[in-house]
Amino acid sequence: MEKRKTLWYWIITIILSFCIFSGGLAQAMQVKGVVQGFKPLGYPIYFISLIGVWKMLGIIAILIPGFKLLKERAYAGIFFVMSGAVISHIASSDVSVQIIAPFVLAIFTVLSWYLRPADRKIISAI
Repeated sequence: MEKRKTLWYWIITIILSFCIFSGGLAQAMQVKGVVQGFKPLGYPIYFISLIGVWKMLGIIAILIPGFKLLKERAYAGIFFVMSGAVISHIASSDVSVQIIAPFVLAIFTVLSWYLRPADRKIISAI
């Protein structure tokens, strides 16, 4: 059972990492289509690059060995960004297919965090 859990962890984490990192790169580079997707939300343009850089750094933190506390923070940050994207689209009445990807990625973030192997978890002494 543990091998199956580890396999699912890596499948979900690789999909999550590819989607978040590539999206973050597109945001950091302010690709035209990405900027257009942000316009209905009313955020300033520099915010797009900032979020993109933090997404890429978060994925790097999740993938590199060690740094268990940093991984916890990265998972939380990615979840907050993805759930915030869904809420931002709903709040700005921009409810369209735009909310599907961040919703699914928020779920993948939780699944990756939950399924992570013991050597990637902080073990509480209490």
